[in-house]
Amino acid sequence: MNNNFIPFHKPYITEEEINEVVDTIRSGWWTTGPKTIKFEKEFNSFIGAKYSVSANSWTAAAHLALEAIGLQKGDEVIIPAITFTATAEIICYFGAKPVVVDVQPDTFNIDPIEIEKAVTSKTKVIIPVHYGGHPCDMGEITEIAKKHNLKVIEDAAHAIPATYKGKKIGTISDVTCFSFYATKTLATGEGGMLCTNNQAIAKRSSIMRLHGINSDAWKRYTSEGSWFYEVIAPGFKYNFTDIQAALGLAQLNKVDFLWKCRKDIKNQYDQGFASNEFIKIYKIKEDRESAYHLYPILLDLEKLTINRSRFIDELKDLGIGSSVHFIPLYRHPYYRDTFELELKNFPVSEKIYPRLVTLPIWPGMKSEDIHRVTDSVNLLTRKFKK
Repeated sequence: MNNNFIPFHKPYITEEEINEVVDTIRSGWWTTGPKTIKFEKEFNSFIGAKYSVSANSWTAAAHLALEAIGLQKGDEVIIPAITFTATAEIICYFGAKPVVVDVQPDTFNIDPIEIEKAVTSKTKVIIPVHYGGHPCDMGEITEIAKKHNLKVIEDAAHAIPATYKGKKIGTISDVTCFSFYATKTLATGEGGMLCTNNQAIAKRSSIMRLHGINSDAWKRYTSEGSWFYEVIAPGFKYNFTDIQAALGLAQLNKVDFLWKCRKDIKNQYDQGFASNEFIKIYKIKEDRESAYHLYPILLDLEKLTINRSRFIDELKDLGIGSSVHFIPLYRHPYYRDTFELELKNFPVSEKIYPRLVTLPIWPGMKSEDIHRVTDSVNLLTRKFKK
């Protein structure tokens, strides 16, 4: 492996994470247990919601949320075109329909105007996705939801610790679901969290995440527990583990520090690309604060002699890892064919997608790494200009 290669992502791990995991392994409690409960409480305190329910992934948390609000076969859920497949697939679990709408050209977030146009008598939920950690227009989205009596479940996989008009993401809507996947701003390898101010949703999700058992199942093997339990519904195997929670507790202690690191990298990138006429850099709206999970750029293909795929390959040859977030849902065969999605109905996403490249933005990047990225992008755009 090239030791000079700058990967797209690298987790920020210290002795604190290692020590917490070792402590958990030595404790003998590896699955859902006291550290999971502690992590839920501390995460809940950090976000400011009334309830936090852990799960083994964002997908699991959001599936639990939709189950708890009673999504049914034939219902419709409005989601953005530019998102990861998990946002759509959880809707399909119910036999419901993901209604895919276009995004805004500046934030790549779901467009409230498109949401309003997509609402029908079958619509039950809106799932706004905070792309790259940049909060959606939650004021407008909340008003639409109230007007049509809809639930809002925020996809905040990228959004720890983002804020919208002074409010932390996780405190605004009916439900907010976070991801703790290995690349996320708080990472436990795999994992997720459902946050809500609704006690009924929290209780139902807590029961359904572990087989529909109606009590604190993890306590069965403690001195406080009992062998007896009852299943009140056919639930899921979605529980979090204490090994994951050990990582989460350590990561939670440095969330704000890691956020500052990413914001500093973002600012250095902005400065490094300020005079590059061949790319468009991502702007943050003034009334919100991003989590800076991603740093996307848009190539001005009309001014370049290469396409996005070639650009990524050239970057790799220079020792720079990059990615694309995301392939729009309507371009995937399943969603395209099942729901008859056509390119012409997503003009903004279609303009963004062929030009989109996401650059490394992870705490631990050195100044020379950041400069290498900006120098490499600037070099390639000059080299391949028309």
